[in-house]
Amino acid sequence: MGKSGEQPSIHVGTVSNSAIGIGDSNTVTNTNHHAQPSRDPAQEELLLAVRELRADLERLVANDATVVLDAELVSTEEEIEEEGQATPGRLARLRDALTAAGPGVELLASGAAAVAAVGALLGG
Repeated sequence: MGKSGEQPSIHVGTVSNSAIGIGDSNTVTNTNHHAQPSRDPAQEELLLAVRELRADLERLVANDATVVLDAELVSTEEEIEEEGQATPGRLARLRDALTAAGPGVELLASGAAAVAAVGALLGG
């Protein structure tokens, strides 16, 4: 505060993700929206196929190849959820894990859908 009779002054520095109210009878509302990364339809299709295949894998007898496949499915799902898409490197690792898991996985409708979705995104 300054000398008597002077208006009080307020200085506000940098404000981020906040709301400020100054003066009498103010109402301040602060809403931060954290938007989900936008995904293209092919990534959405892959995400759905990944989730369905993970559910189907639980019904199969696990072996080394299906354990690796499940780990790749988890990583792919997380990457799509966090980044909005699976990177080409992630897709290549998933394709390799699907191939290593063998024809038994591809016989599952969800396995065939995952193989098709990965192929569409990798261009082959």
